[in-house]
Amino acid sequence: MTLIDRIALILVVVGALNWGSIGLFSFDLVAWITGGAGSLLARIIYTIVALAGVWCISLIFRSEDAIEEM
Repeated sequence: MTLIDRIALILVVVGALNWGSIGLFSFDLVAWITGGAGSLLARIIYTIVALAGVWCISLIFRSEDAIEEM
């Protein structure tokens, strides 16, 4: 597993925890930290987490041989 894979997985976990807090408590941690869901910083964070999720899709389709070579 490469460094970018690990970073992407960490970001996806952070995003999942944020969605969990929204679902369970109606509390958006990213919006709270950045001053609102519409702020530029919040939108950047949401975009980075989304890109990490897209990157992690590639982990599903990698063969075990390709993973072992890394």
